[in-house]
Amino acid sequence: MAGTAGTPGTPRVLRAMNDRAALDLLLEHGPLSRTRIGKLTGLSKPTASQLLARLEAAGLVLATGTTEGRPGPNAQLYEVNPKAAYAAGLDVTPERILAAVADVTGRTVGSFELQTPGRRPTQPVVRQVTDALDGAVKAAGLARDDVHRIVIGTPGAFDPNTGRLRYASHLPGWHTPALLDELAAALPMPVEYENDVNLAAVAEQRLGAARGHEDFVLLWNEGGLGAALVLGGRLHRGWTGGAGEVGFLPVPGAPLVRQVTKANSGGYQELAGSQAVPHLARELGIGNIPSGPYAEVAAALVARAAAEDTVLGRKLLELYATRLATGLAALVSVLDPELVVLSGASLTAGGELLRALVQAELEELAAARPRLVVGDVREHPVLRGALESALAATRDEVFDTSR
Repeated sequence: MAGTAGTPGTPRVLRAMNDRAALDLLLEHGPLSRTRIGKLTGLSKPTASQLLARLEAAGLVLATGTTEGRPGPNAQLYEVNPKAAYAAGLDVTPERILAAVADVTGRTVGSFELQTPGRRPTQPVVRQVTDALDGAVKAAGLARDDVHRIVIGTPGAFDPNTGRLRYASHLPGWHTPALLDELAAALPMPVEYENDVNLAAVAEQRLGAARGHEDFVLLWNEGGLGAALVLGGRLHRGWTGGAGEVGFLPVPGAPLVRQVTKANSGGYQELAGSQAVPHLARELGIGNIPSGPYAEVAAALVARAAAEDTVLGRKLLELYATRLATGLAALVSVLDPELVVLSGASLTAGGELLRALVQAELEELAAARPRLVVGDVREHPVLRGALESALAATRDEVFDTSR
């Protein structure tokens, strides 16, 4: 008996699969001709023509220019319609909310930064989020209703069992029990929440140093020290969302920190977090230490040490590398990942020199010896990961032509 429409193997589902394959190719390669799409998908010219006509009628692709500089007549080129859908991402820290809107091709079309200084928020969190989003939407020349989905990245994680934010006591205003319900009521689109370091890993997996890798750890060091765990190609979040909160990890060389959630710190954070770098520099007698937030000071010191490669600078990087490798040894001994990505300004500022020092130390401390690489996504990796996550779900929804 023939299957009903919408079941596997039916013409409608097969057409939808071909449509999605063509759309993914256009996203990957940019404008393509009908002939090229047919070759890449294995479809005949008539079928490829029907596919493109169907997608054009649905507003998912546009005819854009023609091929030039080749023998024979010029061929019509097609591209994904960037206005088919929009998604948004937010990167939340205690100091600011950074928001951006991207079209369905992944191009950022609007961004906005909302400053949120102070231990006590002057505006409710819901107002902060909507103001940041509206700023990005306005910069894009859109309306809030044009955004199909938003992903919000924060330190810590919202416990899936309680809906409360955990592991981020330093983020004021985000711990009220009704916050997620209030945000859902204020925003007209689906809202997802993700740990900020996990989103940096998404950015590296989709666009950067972890492309093609199914098992990797991303070590992040900026405002705080954390990790993202990708196992079998998927983020591992843990039962309460706290997988990767390695800043709380007890490690040799640091005092044992008790009641870590109240202190919002732990042994690994104290040993190798950004705040440790200026302390090391002072102990070594390094002068001209800049002022400012720990993450900025650490990045500046590490960058200077790597660039100048003086005796004291080299010693600073060596001590820092040993501290970083101490915590990494525990991670790789348990997880045995294929790859470790070093991300966050306090790590990427050291470039290849710091990476090599950490790699050498790790090989002394752990039996597993994954390859270490420096992250490629340097500009707002958390925000980029939020956009990539929101875009993936948006494309699945908008590109589904089987409905």
